[in-house]
Amino acid sequence: MKAIRAASHFKTLDLGDVPRSRNGKHKVIVSLILRDLDLLKAGAALRVPLAELGDTKENVRSALNRATRNAKLNVATATDENFLYVWNASKSKPSFVSA
Repeated sequence: MKAIRAASHFKTLDLGDVPRSRNGKHKVIVSLILRDLDLLKAGAALRVPLAELGDTKENVRSALNRATRNAKLNVATATDENFLYVWNASKSKPSFVSA
């Protein structure tokens, strides 16, 4: 008995043409922060106005955290009422002294 194959409902494309990254709503601000972090001198921090984030500071910090983990960057953040502060954290691990 011969099986009848139905036509595909969706279009197909080669895997090489499939996008491998997503453009989330935080991509622009996170990309700007990462670019500026790359240019930042040691001992300095970025001061990003919360009004320019385009979303809550919690959501942007989460997106930034995901991006920095993917890029294997060691970054720290802090906030106050008006700004998000971002800086390159020390790459050294704390040493433990046995008693």
